[in-house]
Amino acid sequence: MTSSSASASGAGTRQPVYSQRVEGVGTVTLTPVDPAADAALIHSWVTEERARFWGMREASRELVRDIYEDLDRRTTHHAFLARRDGEPVGLFQTYDCAEDRISECYEVLPGDTGVHLMVGPARGASQRGFSAGLIGAFLSYVVSQDTTRRVVAEPDARNEKAIARLVRSGFELGPEIELPEIDLPEVYLPAKKARLAFFHPGANRPFRLTV
Repeated sequence: MTSSSASASGAGTRQPVYSQRVEGVGTVTLTPVDPAADAALIHSWVTEERARFWGMREASRELVRDIYEDLDRRTTHHAFLARRDGEPVGLFQTYDCAEDRISECYEVLPGDTGVHLMVGPARGASQRGFSAGLIGAFLSYVVSQDTTRRVVAEPDARNEKAIARLVRSGFELGPEIELPEIDLPEVYLPAKKARLAFFHPGANRPFRLTV
């Protein structure tokens, strides 16, 4: 497994900020989302039934673009398209927990970095270890950032499969929480129940690329 990272590029260039060769999976890259160019693809993913936890099933393509334009202007929240050998395979987001609604749900510690992950629709037969390989690459990127002291995930409390995968990747489960509703002119996010999970770089057992 090999990896490399670079400073985030400015808007318009959209070059990968991270690249990692994952054995059995391929080369995984993370590129900042370009709202105008990527809105159609993201819209096709977030409006699927399996993505209902993201709260955008009824969103128009224009609203999806507006949401990611809002994220693109922020310094505390970041969105990336994950590609495997050049093909889009997932949507990955990071955020400063102290500057997010999750801060109302637990005691945030300095260096807490939140993560969201959506794996794109499978093309053809499912590949054993694929999702775990993506999680491993994402974690490698997040913990490589100087500001990260702990990684915080908040999967759907009902999604036992996703929760189990995080545990196998080295996360420790926390309590179930209810994320509060956000209703702003530029974005609306419904209230939802989530399960906290924490990854401690250097303290947790090393994350493993297992299914």
